Amino acid sequence: MHESPLLIPSIIGEPPFVTYSWVAMIFLLGVSLIVRSSMKLVPQGVQNVVEVAMETLLNLAESNIGHMGKVFFPLITTLGMYILVCNFLGLIPGFEAPTSNINTTASMAIPVFLATHYYGVKIHKFAYLKHFVGPMRSIFALPLMLLMFFIELIGHFARPLTLSVRLFGNMIAKHKILLILGFLAPWIIPTAILGLGVLVSLIQAFVFVLLTTLYLAGAVEEAH
Repeated sequence: MHESPLLIPSIIGEPPFVTYSWVAMIFLLGVSLIVRSSMKLVPQGVQNVVEVAMETLLNLAESNIGHMGKVFFPLITTLGMYILVCNFLGLIPGFEAPTSNINTTASMAIPVFLATHYYGVKIHKFAYLKHFVGPMRSIFALPLMLLMFFIELIGHFARPLTLSVRLFGNMIAKHKILLILGFLAPWIIPTAILGLGVLVSLIQAFVFVLLTTLYLAGAVEEAH
């Protein structure tokens, strides 16, 4: 159900959030091709904006993950830029934010969950289990180790759920607030809330990327 008609209708029977996901991907691909075809030693315009975004995400990855930051940089950057563009699409009248659908957010959270444990097992092998039992290694601490193991297991399985619901809930809330205030004060309040919507879109994209970085960092670090 949509409160206003969409400017771009669904294609080949796909739901609107899938259609606008393709719009976000085409936009990112177009920006990448533009920057690649007009690379300059002194960045200007779009290249300057893209380089600032890339450096920010690279610093975030390296400061939290360390020497493996560059390994996860493509994943972190892809998620960050895609989520940001999807969030901004919801601010354009007649467009829909793909991230306001739980299917889109879950499709990003689940690969993060799988990548976290894949690299954890790949790097640490069986020693990866030490991340789940806490610092105790004595035979007398076995009951507490088992308790910690189940608590950590539940916490890890809750990560994709929290990542999905946090982003989805905030995007839905932003959309509903803009819609309600648009009826109450068609010009004054929505303009201020639109600025707040830009801030929310930036923050939620950053939070998703930051949590992804911290999860990956926790998986590849040495357990003590």
